[in-house]
Amino acid sequence: MINVFKYIWFSQCVFVFMYPASDVLRILAAESIELARSGHPGMPLGMADIATVLYHSFMRHNPNNPHWVNRDRFILSNGHGSMLQYAVLHLTGYDLSIDDLKSFRRLGSKTPGHPEYPEVPGVEATTGPLGQGLANAVGIALAQKHLGERFNRPGLPILDYFTYVFSGDGCLMEGISHEASSLAGQWSLGHLIMIWDDNGISIDGKTASWFSEDVCQRYLSYGWHVIDNVDGHDPIAIHQAVTQARLNLKQPTLIQCQTTIGFGSPNLAGCPSVHGKPLGASEMNQLRNQLNWTHEPFSIPSSIYDQWDAKAAGKIHNDAWLDLWSSYQSQYPEAAKQLELIWQGRLPDAYNNCVDHHRMSWLTQDRAMATRQASNQVIDALAQSIPQLIGGSADLTESNLTKVPYQIPFHETTPQGTYLHYGVREFAMFAIANGLSVSHMIPYVGTFLVFMDYGRNAMRMAAMMRLRVIFILTHDSIGLGEDGPSHQPVEHLAIARLTPNLNVWRPADLAETAAAWHHSLLRVDGPSAIVLSRQSVPPISHQESDGVAMTYGAYAVYGYQDSSVDCLILATGTEVSLAISVAQRLSQSNYTCRVVSVPCLEIFMQQPVHDRTELLSAAPCQVVIEAASQALWERCLNRIDLFFGIDDYGLSAPGPDVYEHFGLTEMNISTKIFDFLTEIETCV
Repeated sequence: MINVFKYIWFSQCVFVFMYPASDVLRILAAESIELARSGHPGMPLGMADIATVLYHSFMRHNPNNPHWVNRDRFILSNGHGSMLQYAVLHLTGYDLSIDDLKSFRRLGSKTPGHPEYPEVPGVEATTGPLGQGLANAVGIALAQKHLGERFNRPGLPILDYFTYVFSGDGCLMEGISHEASSLAGQWSLGHLIMIWDDNGISIDGKTASWFSEDVCQRYLSYGWHVIDNVDGHDPIAIHQAVTQARLNLKQPTLIQCQTTIGFGSPNLAGCPSVHGKPLGASEMNQLRNQLNWTHEPFSIPSSIYDQWDAKAAGKIHNDAWLDLWSSYQSQYPEAAKQLELIWQGRLPDAYNNCVDHHRMSWLTQDRAMATRQASNQVIDALAQSIPQLIGGSADLTESNLTKVPYQIPFHETTPQGTYLHYGVREFAMFAIANGLSVSHMIPYVGTFLVFMDYGRNAMRMAAMMRLRVIFILTHDSIGLGEDGPSHQPVEHLAIARLTPNLNVWRPADLAETAAAWHHSLLRVDGPSAIVLSRQSVPPISHQESDGVAMTYGAYAVYGYQDSSVDCLILATGTEVSLAISVAQRLSQSNYTCRVVSVPCLEIFMQQPVHDRTELLSAAPCQVVIEAASQALWERCLNRIDLFFGIDDYGLSAPGPDVYEHFGLTEMNISTKIFDFLTEIETCV
C-alpha cells in the first residue's frame, strides 16, 4: 500500500486522510477498462489522488440532486480518463451502479467511452475532443459571474459555486486552450480553477520534443493566478494548492500538478503505452499487489463506500442553500421569480408580448435590407424581454450586427453586461457558448459563415448535447463580393445541414428572419444556425398566414393558389426574391410556377409526408436555386431537373458580377427553365 496515512491540516482541524480512498479509484478504473478491453487507464491512475482530495475536501455537490443550481461544477477536459469520473460518481452516490461500471463502453451503458451530457448523472458537459472541456468550463464560470453579479445580494450569495476542470497536456496543446484561457483571464473568472495533469506523456511518447513551452508563464501572461510545481501524488500539497486557489476570487487559477501517468502500475507507470490500452491481466494483478488490494474484482468494502459517500454532506449543503433561497425569495421576490424562470429554461410573458406586438410589422416590411440587418432589428425588439439571453461576436460585431445599443458589454467591471466581445476566437466562442447553455443561459454567437469551420467541432458538440445555442452566421454566399473566395462560403450550408440535430435557417427577408429567431429561442432540444446575407434583398409580399407557415420550414411564396404548375422552384435566402422574379418572367410565356421558400430544410423534413407532398406537388420541371453547393436537396425532391448554385469556389469581384458569372441571374435561369419546358413539350 502506498503511504497508508497522510495528515492534512485545514480549518484548524487535523483529519486522517486514508490513501486507500484514492486506491479504490485506481482499482475501479483499471478493472472497468480491463473488462471492457478498451479505455485509457493512465490518466485515472495518475490523477486519482487529485480527484480524491477535490471530492473529499472541496466539492459542494449533492448526488441525490445532481441539478442543484449552486453545486460546484466539475469538468473533465481530458475526457479519455472518463473512468476516473465514473468511479468518483459511483462512490459518492450518484445513480451509477457497480454494474454500470462493469458495462463501461458497452452498447446502451451509462458509462460511455467519454463523458456524455446529459446521459450520465453528474456529468456537466460532453467532453473528449481535447481542450473543449476547458472552454466549456470557462463558459460555466462566466455564467456564474454574470448571474451572480445580477442576482446575488448582500448576505445572500445564491450563486457562488466554483468550477473545477481537469486538463491534460493534450488539452493545453490544442489552440482552443489559448483562446479560452486568454478570455478567462481577461474576464477575471475567479471561481474557475484548472488542475493541469502535467505528466509529460502523450500518445506519441514524451512530450518534451513537441510541447516544451513554459505553460505557467503562458498562463501568467493571460492574467491567471498560477500555483506551480505541486506534487500530484501528495494530498497535503494538493489540498494546500486548492485552498490557495479558492482564496483568490479576482483571477482564474491554474494548478500545475506534476504526476506520473499510470501511477501505481509497477511496469507501465510513466510509459506512453499506459495512456490508452488496458493494463493486461498480468499487470493488473501486479497493480493489486502493489496497492495491497485483496478484494475480488468490483467488490468494494462498505468501509470504503462510507468513506466516499457524499449524500449526507450533499444534503447538508443543499439544505443550507434552500434556507438561503427561502430568505432570498422573501426579500427579493421579483428577482427570485426571474431566476426560477431562467433555471427552468422558460421565456417570460414579456417575450411573447414583444413577438405579438411586432409580428405584423415584420410581415409587412416594405423596404430592402440585408438579412443581417433584419436580424439586428429582431434582436433590438426582443433581447430586453429575455433575461437569460447573452450575445457576442468574434470581433465582427459591426459586420454580424449582433449588438444593439442598450446591450452593455461584459467586462471585469461590468459583469452584468449581456454582450461579449470574444475577439478573434471562433472556436473558443462556440465552446464557451456551450458552457453558457448548460448553465441556463441562452447564448447567441456571431461570425461569418465561412469561419464556421474554425469552431465547427464545438457546434457539433452543441448538437450532440442538445443545447440551446444560436449561431449567427453572416456573409452567407458569393454575394459578399470583393473579399473573394477565401471568404465566400460554398460548401458550408451543406456541412451545417449534415450535422444531426442542428437546425439551419437561411431566411429571405425580415419576416423569415424573425421566424428563425423565434423558433430558435423556443427550441430547447438543440442548437440553431441562422445564416444571413451581407447584401440587401427586396421584401417578399406575405399573407398573414405566412407567419405560421414559415415555422414549418417551407411554404409557397408565389403560385400557391395553383393546384398544378409547370415549374416548381425551391429557393432559400437571397435567392427567394430571384426565384419570384424568374417565375414572373416565365408567366409572360404562359408557364405557371410555384416558388417555395425553404428557410429551414431540417424542420421541413420533419413535417408529415402528406403535407410535404402537397406543397411540392409534382411538376414537369423541378428547380432549386441556392448560391451554394447542391448537396442534400435530394432529401426533399424526388428529382432535381435544374440546379442553379455554385460548384466551385467564388471570385473576388462585386457581388452582382459574381452572381452573373455563376449564372445566378433572372435572365439566365428563366431562359434555361424555358428551354427545358419547351423541350418537354416537343418530346410530347
